[in-house]
Amino acid sequence: MVSLHEVLLSNSQISSSLPSHLVAVFVGATSGIGEISLKKFAEYTNEPRIYFVGRSQDAADRIVTQCKVLNPSGEYIFVQSDISLISNVDRVCQHIGGNEQSIDLLFLSAGVPAVNRSVTSENIHLLAALNYYSRLRFITNFLPLLQSAGSLRRVVTIGGGTQEGPLDTTDFPALRVPLPQLKGHLSSLITLGLEAVARTALEVSFVHDYPGTVKTPLLDGMPKEMLKNLVLIPLEECGERHVYLATSGRFSALKGMCKTVTSRNNSDKALGTTGEVGSGVYSVGAYCESASIEVQELLAGFREVGMVSQVWQHTQGEFRRIIKAEHT
Repeated sequence: MVSLHEVLLSNSQISSSLPSHLVAVFVGATSGIGEISLKKFAEYTNEPRIYFVGRSQDAADRIVTQCKVLNPSGEYIFVQSDISLISNVDRVCQHIGGNEQSIDLLFLSAGVPAVNRSVTSENIHLLAALNYYSRLRFITNFLPLLQSAGSLRRVVTIGGGTQEGPLDTTDFPALRVPLPQLKGHLSSLITLGLEAVARTALEVSFVHDYPGTVKTPLLDGMPKEMLKNLVLIPLEECGERHVYLATSGRFSALKGMCKTVTSRNNSDKALGTTGEVGSGVYSVGAYCESASIEVQELLAGFREVGMVSQVWQHTQGEFRRIIKAEHT
């Protein structure tokens, strides 16, 4: 567990530790955790250029105005898109990538509270499309730009880090996975997908985190009786912790050197998904703690049977199917 004091201490050193003009892309940042994390990142950094992707122009206009108050020297660029569709992800990446030579941070938080197994027009389970497939598409599309960055070189994806569970290999998209097993299944899918990408990008770090229960619009439909029994993490603290995950030197890549925030309290590398310190892929809980021994053993078992490759073959197959359909 990393105390909030340590998080705030590290974040306070961002402006003196990292260079000006960082380039960050926030996907799903027009509300909730993505929005607060974007604002905190804008507040702490020097003259950042921040792209953020979402559906609501009204929300984007509000966020740009607020960010300019927090940091008038920053540049805030909204890209409107429904990124549940892989074809739209490609268009967004082409647009942003055409303007940048490198990206320091890719922050992914798009989600939907739907568990009705609805599918997108590309025939992907909507929940999985937003939590896994579109995110992996952003990562792979932006990977060369991330590898070219001089600072951070980091991907943060908000989901179910430390919550990994059994994986149904006959139903990767989770259209039939029982509801009680859904979180564990998708969490494992995300972590294994990140491990697959990391094999080709040792100089990029990947953080899959579970934010805890945070009062965001995703909880708006939950009955008040259920909410009162939950331990909620304040939204402000959640934003601070995600900026910490995005900038701290504890979550470094396996290879290569780049600028991060390193303080006396965070000089030790975090434990990666392989159970090794500083392995480059991290499954992290609500208080920035590493995954338990049980989760590490579960992931090790997946690797032993070649599950990382199986997940990646499936993922690439879905991307090829979609691209082929779009061009026919």
